Amino acid sequence: MGYGTPTRMVHRFIHLLLLPVVSGTLLVLSFPTYDLDFLAWIALVPLLIAIREKPWKTAFGQGWLAGLVFFVGTLSWVINAMHQYGQIPLPVSFLIMLLLAGYCALFVALFAAILVALTDARGLLRPWTAAALWVTLEWLRGHLFSGFPWALLGYSQYHALSVIQIADVTGVYGISFLLVLVNALVARLAEVLGSRVWRGAQPVPVPWVTVVVAAALFAFVVDYGYWRLDPRNNPANEHSLHIGLVQPNVDQAQKWDVALRRQTIDRYKKLTAQVVQEVDLVVWPEAATPFFFDAETDYREEMLRFVRERGVPLLFGSPAMDSRTDGGQRLLNSAYLVSGTGMVLDRYDKVHLVPFGEYVPLKPILFFLNKLVVGLGDFVPGSGPRVMSGPSGHLGLVICFEVIFPDLVRQFVDQGADYMVTITNDAWFGRTSAPYQHFAMVVFRAVENRVPFARAANTGISGFIDAEGHILRTTDLFVESALSGEVRIGGTRTIYTAYGDLFTVGCAILTLLVAARSWRQGAFKGAFKGDYVRRPESPPSEPNYPF
Repeated sequence: MGYGTPTRMVHRFIHLLLLPVVSGTLLVLSFPTYDLDFLAWIALVPLLIAIREKPWKTAFGQGWLAGLVFFVGTLSWVINAMHQYGQIPLPVSFLIMLLLAGYCALFVALFAAILVALTDARGLLRPWTAAALWVTLEWLRGHLFSGFPWALLGYSQYHALSVIQIADVTGVYGISFLLVLVNALVARLAEVLGSRVWRGAQPVPVPWVTVVVAAALFAFVVDYGYWRLDPRNNPANEHSLHIGLVQPNVDQAQKWDVALRRQTIDRYKKLTAQVVQEVDLVVWPEAATPFFFDAETDYREEMLRFVRERGVPLLFGSPAMDSRTDGGQRLLNSAYLVSGTGMVLDRYDKVHLVPFGEYVPLKPILFFLNKLVVGLGDFVPGSGPRVMSGPSGHLGLVICFEVIFPDLVRQFVDQGADYMVTITNDAWFGRTSAPYQHFAMVVFRAVENRVPFARAANTGISGFIDAEGHILRTTDLFVESALSGEVRIGGTRTIYTAYGDLFTVGCAILTLLVAARSWRQGAFKGAFKGDYVRRPESPPSEPNYPF
């Protein structure tokens, strides 16, 4: 064994394994509850350096490893939900979380593998291609198999209001694009520096044009953000509405205990009484009633009488049972709006259900998974997004999981919602990072559509977010609370509301164009045969870096 062998082994370990793990760890730290959001601007740099000139199979494995570390860190709450409330053994719960994390990590793996196969002789498009490819894959993750757009890279910046205002044009995906662009440039500049420091290394040219254009883009985004945050440029001051949020903190294990039903109802009444005198609307969380509101008439009449006595409209979640055309029954996750006179005005049925939580997909094939949803009924989706006529304007309502889907929320605002309410039961998550991650996504839904949000959660976090993404008031986790706040409505229609994910379409087109060019040049095909990515016509003084 030669003298240099240990050094080569250490170098190989660092590049193949350590750098991807570092990237995944930095990504985890960028998200709640760590909230070190500045790390997201450099988190992908180690991975991008590690995959330089690697065969696509190696890059795929490195990307998957980075993604696995990232998603295990951000989705560890799945273990708590499955084990504590799904009655699934701890080892099986851990395996389910690993499977979900491994699936999500595939998109990071594809990012790394495809990126090393895309070539550009002058290197001008490499950072832009990396950003466009990442956005395209994030969009796919949010739509394939009913979609799971959890922990999109852009969500890490929910506190950076001057950066995320551009989401009213691009959606959250525009923030992901900017983050990856900066990561790719930092990685390239790191290699420029390395080529100057290491003796005998080929000099790497500085991509001045890309640096200047990217810096100008970043400056524009931040300047636009400050302009949008200036109260003089926000017309969302025409009307105001006072909303009361009730957070009962009902233990999930006791929620449907018949012996505790009266205690639960009385708790809602007590908390409602604390805010009802000062608000125009009271909101209870998802599945608030420990009974079927439509079916159990005694409790229904008691609730309506309570609303009439208080004289304030009430919006609350309750499961509903509808008859099928064949005489059967179907279960819906619903929300009801009751007027101050005790009249049921409207009902919304949840459209986007949680796979394996509210229903088992492909049940004839996955019949053996029935045991994973013990205590959770098989729900069916509602007919589609629709707005309600609420106090002081039109009200859009999304239930729990639905708020993580940008296009779904956009449809409510596109149909005329003046303000949005989201109700949820995050008790399943326990004291994990999930409630904070879930809440952070609501900030983007507000900015994307320039509408304020009120969020009522059974165990927290409940709170108010204005149309610019300011978190106005919040509750703590796992405490009884009644919170009131002012919602200001009357904002302008955004580009994102009008046209949806048009930005992601542009990213997909750019990715396909670069891929087609690489295919014509033969490098793309060569890369997927396992060769290193290198264009024959590239001068030997300019190695072909994939970013």
